[in-house]
Amino acid sequence: MSQRQVLQGVMSLLRPLLLDVVPTIQQTAALALGRLASYNEDLAEAVVKGDILPQLIYSLAEQNRFYKKAAAFVLRAVAKHSPALAHAVVDCGALDALVISLEEFDPDVKEAAAWALGYIARHNANLSQEVVDAGAVPLLVLCIQEPEVALKRIAASALSDIAKHSPELAQTVVDTGAIAHLAQMILNPDAKLKRQVFSALSQISKHSVDLAEMVVEAEIFPAVLACLRDPDEYVRKNVTTLMREITKHTPELSQMIVNTGGVAAVIDYLGDSHGNVRLPGIMMLGYVAAHSENLAMAVIVSKGVPQLAICLSEEPEEHIKAATAWAFGQIGRHTPEHARAVATANVLPSLLALYMDTDSSEDLQVKVGS
Repeated sequence: MSQRQVLQGVMSLLRPLLLDVVPTIQQTAALALGRLASYNEDLAEAVVKGDILPQLIYSLAEQNRFYKKAAAFVLRAVAKHSPALAHAVVDCGALDALVISLEEFDPDVKEAAAWALGYIARHNANLSQEVVDAGAVPLLVLCIQEPEVALKRIAASALSDIAKHSPELAQTVVDTGAIAHLAQMILNPDAKLKRQVFSALSQISKHSVDLAEMVVEAEIFPAVLACLRDPDEYVRKNVTTLMREITKHTPELSQMIVNTGGVAAVIDYLGDSHGNVRLPGIMMLGYVAAHSENLAMAVIVSKGVPQLAICLSEEPEEHIKAATAWAFGQIGRHTPEHARAVATANVLPSLLALYMDTDSSEDLQVKVGS
């Protein structure tokens, strides 16, 4: 018997259990389907082809809170694998049912629905727009104001997944007042919540000057700099990513970060970090330095060049070396004085060696050469 036949057999056994008169059997069947669908894409496709989704979506509106949570879990498990499977979930009418579930009294049902919506939205702009058009964003913003931390986390993550694709989608999130509510949570003691908050603010900030200015106007600086010393490395990375997305836009935004002590704080962060979490900090220093002589000098005065030299020597990954070489270029390109600051850090021999190394990637050689 082939794997496909086995799958069809399993689905044909589970599907009638979703209609069982005993609620516990219905919930257990839905959970089993969710775990199967979550395991891999083939199993998720089998759930779609087994015509199980319409029954689950119908039940989201009719059944008790335990079943609703299980049904939303199945929809999330199917949607996570690919845009095509997420579209299959949307085409079955899931969005309206999930959005209605965001208005449920039970926080676990809201969390399960928000999670499913986020997994649909994260794939691409079209799916995100469908989630927006279904009316999810205002309800997700209400969810981040609920007392349950787990619900706040998932709702913030979903908003981040919607905002990341385009300026228009990010603007939709902003227009519901999300920035102010996200900004209130930057010093929350829960690390996983802070990760999502800073991710959402980064995804909003990255698209345009106007959106970045709206985030800055929420007065999150200098308070966020304290999070660069957070015990959770992903909180620290996401804060640095937020600063990178803000500083890249204009000299004025970069100057604001400098004035709040942001450059010195990021340089300290680079000294305490290793590996990929260093990358947004390295790029942030490059963006600041690129804007003007004075801003590049601010990076130099804050001892940014020696710290970047340490990153260049310590990090084995080529993309980190390439970003560091690019940052040196942004610092040194303005005047002979700026160039001397880079040269005296004794990085030129290392950069030359990388440029001449036949094993170096083309991107690394371009960044070093420029």
